[in-house]
Amino acid sequence: MITAGDLGDGSGSSLMSAQAATHSVADVDTTAPAPPAPPESPARLRRPRVSLWLLRSLVTVHLLAVLAQPLLAGLFLAGDVDAIGVHAAIGSLLAALSLVVIGATLVYTLAGRGRPWVLPVAVVIFLAEGLQIGMGFARTLQVHVPLGVTIVVAAVLLAVWVWSPAAGRAR
Repeated sequence: MITAGDLGDGSGSSLMSAQAATHSVADVDTTAPAPPAPPESPARLRRPRVSLWLLRSLVTVHLLAVLAQPLLAGLFLAGDVDAIGVHAAIGSLLAALSLVVIGATLVYTLAGRGRPWVLPVAVVIFLAEGLQIGMGFARTLQVHVPLGVTIVVAAVLLAVWVWSPAAGRAR
């Protein structure tokens, strides 16, 4: 440890001058530089907004109708014979609703600049539902039941994706 006597005449004046010399730096600029200016007008990406909300609402309604189908089939199998009429009516309604979903995916994809793969998926679901209706009225249950499970899975996956943040990103 250095004492005042080690630095000079013992008066402590050398210590003061050593401390002053150690802590004074005259030529250092301590102000921070100004942040860079933001770009003049960044090109905003067009992202789907209204078209996405339209698609979300229609896909959700479609999903609810799809999820009602196995419940109604189960009620029929449990002895409620009136449930099969409601099952058939909702099945036919699903075909019309799928056409509306296809229209919403067109708007989402073309006008809203959304993901292009959604349109073929909606078309495939529509075609599967058409086949499902035919197999149901023909009482071909060996096709009707597994195809129904496939439609439910596809509708759930589409609904999960359409509510995810990825659906709102522009292409």
